[in-house]
Amino acid sequence: MVGTATYGRMRQAFSIVNGEQELAPTSAPPSNAGSECGGIEFTREDVDALLNERMKYKNKFNYKERCDNMMDYIKRLRLCIKWFQEIEGCYLFEQEKLQNALEFNESQCAEMELMLKNKEEELNLIILELRKSLSSLQEKVSKEESEKLAAMDSLAREKEARISIEKSQASLSEELGKVQGELQSANQRIASVNDMYKLLQEYNSSLQLYNSKLQTDLDTAHETVKRGEKEKADIVELLSNLRGQNKSLQDQYALCKASLDEVSKQKDALVYEVASLRGELQQARNDRDHYLSQVHDLTARVVNCDELAVKSNILEERCLSQSEQLRALQEHLEDAQNKLQVSDLSAFESRTEFEAQKRLITELQNRLEDAEFKLIEGEKVRKRLHNTILELKGNIRVFCRVRPLLPDDSPCAEGKVVSYPTTTEALGRGIDLLQNGQKYPFTFDKVFTPDASQEDVFVEISQLVQSALDGYKVCIFAYGQTGSGKTYTMMGKPGNPEQKGLIPRSLEQIFQTRQSLLSQGWKYEMQVSMLEIYNETIRDLLSTNRDPSRTENGPSAKQYAIKHDANGNTLVSDLSIVDVHSTREVSFLLDQAATSRSVGKTQVNEQSSRSHFVFTLRISGINESTDQQVQGVLNLIDLAGSERLSKSGSTGDRLKETQAINKSLSSLSDVIFALAKKEDHVPFRNSKLTYLLQPCLGGDSKTLMFVNISPDPSSLGESLCSLRFASRVNACEIGVPRRHTIMRSTDSRLSLG
Repeated sequence: MVGTATYGRMRQAFSIVNGEQELAPTSAPPSNAGSECGGIEFTREDVDALLNERMKYKNKFNYKERCDNMMDYIKRLRLCIKWFQEIEGCYLFEQEKLQNALEFNESQCAEMELMLKNKEEELNLIILELRKSLSSLQEKVSKEESEKLAAMDSLAREKEARISIEKSQASLSEELGKVQGELQSANQRIASVNDMYKLLQEYNSSLQLYNSKLQTDLDTAHETVKRGEKEKADIVELLSNLRGQNKSLQDQYALCKASLDEVSKQKDALVYEVASLRGELQQARNDRDHYLSQVHDLTARVVNCDELAVKSNILEERCLSQSEQLRALQEHLEDAQNKLQVSDLSAFESRTEFEAQKRLITELQNRLEDAEFKLIEGEKVRKRLHNTILELKGNIRVFCRVRPLLPDDSPCAEGKVVSYPTTTEALGRGIDLLQNGQKYPFTFDKVFTPDASQEDVFVEISQLVQSALDGYKVCIFAYGQTGSGKTYTMMGKPGNPEQKGLIPRSLEQIFQTRQSLLSQGWKYEMQVSMLEIYNETIRDLLSTNRDPSRTENGPSAKQYAIKHDANGNTLVSDLSIVDVHSTREVSFLLDQAATSRSVGKTQVNEQSSRSHFVFTLRISGINESTDQQVQGVLNLIDLAGSERLSKSGSTGDRLKETQAINKSLSSLSDVIFALAKKEDHVPFRNSKLTYLLQPCLGGDSKTLMFVNISPDPSSLGESLCSLRFASRVNACEIGVPRRHTIMRSTDSRLSLG
């Protein structure tokens, strides 16, 4: 840590050590409450300069001046020593963090071991049940053989033997059906065990990544300790050279040397603790290998279950052979009856019934094939009718959502400022605002009152989300003033499943529908990207090497370019693209993006989004049975809220953010106004936001806008402006949605469509 400080901080620390009072105007040392050194950091050059400093005296016989200078020099030495002690405290804190992470890893491993034991017990129970079924089946086969021998012994009791054999055959068929059902249930359980094994493999890979990260952090800490020891040794050697020059202060120097020796002992103890921590980490790795071996054992047991299923098939074949023997016995009995001229009529009826059953089975198979064909055709018709309904409703639909009143909202003496008409034509679609005694009515495709749940909102857009799987471009974005509930509508409340937003619910529906369409031959591949537009600058929220200082135009900031191709697709250069296979992976990426998104505090909203968030899911599907290919895009956008400077009280960076947000939303309003008037030129290039949304606003996309408003009377003016803008959007007519059936290339990149 000594030697990694910047030039400005080095000069600041050096000037404070030498007793200077003036600092550069831009220097702002971080506070360090509870420490006498404050935020001072020493570099190697500072320590060398301190130790090599020579005392200069105007008069060598002025012992008072020499004593004062020496006391000041000793104070600076103590300040340096205290700084080294604070570094030691940081090392101890890092060691505690590593110990907590190791304990968490051990608890996770214990939970995995318990899960594996439970699955092993379930498999043992299944094996016992199959063995019992096998023994009962063998007993019944032996019983049938005894009955067959009894029938061979006496022709006089042929008729009774035939009846008993038919009853036995019926019971055997029932038992065979039960065994087949048990076999199917066992196969289902084996499939569930295989799924659990896959989940365990994924969890094991995440553990391996976490262990590698711990190893990297441990190596870094070890290198830092070595560097500190080397520099400490240099300091001790330099301090020993001062012994001959400061004979009058030998007692004080002895105290300094004793404290340095104590620091050395603490350093040695820290090295020993790091070595022990590495041993514990190696033990955790050994435990992980042990659990991996247990997983392999479980896999071998699953293979044994498969062998047991094969044995069950062999048993079924034996049963079939016994059935054939029974048929042969029946034929023998029929021959005997022919000799006795008794059962000719019954044999003829049995043969006729067999032929009828055979014809019935053939007819049922033909009906099943016809039903499967009609199912595929019906799915095609459903998609066609569904898309026709959405086109009749309009390409840009507008839903209005009113958030509930909050305890911090200002009360209104005149009553409610938002009301909902109850007439038949406006029920569920109308909203009225009351300002200064004047009513402003608005009508949209759907209006959600404050008591509407997240599930109620998602039900209205679920079919629109389904269009993305059918090969269409879909765009849903939330608009409104800051604090009106846009982020809650799109993302929901973390940790509460009932309050999940539209983005996680849409992803759950898409992955569930993908799983259900596997039986129809559909296979889908999905890719995700997430970005934000902050101060007219695009930021990649999934980038692994983001600049923590959030430099917008510095040399380390990556520049992302927006490009449109001839097919109406929008590409963002150098944007991170991640292949996803489950909702859990997407939830992890959403959490990562949420921590990276720009959020700030204003007088209007405690957690105000300071950027436009764009989530994009690219879907590529192919039907192997019909060779049909589709390509859809789902864009879910959470726009930053508009705000007035007089209410938000933004200053500094917040003022700059507010100006950039209002400018981009104003450009969006200009684009909507031009589209509504059907002007020849639409100013999409006036902002990064409108240029990015160009295919959604002026292309062949299915677009829906959520306008979120606040019932707070103090926000009535902003709510009225938002509703007027939403009415203008609802009146826009854009291109007709087009289904995309283009083969996805191997190097295709994610775009907004």
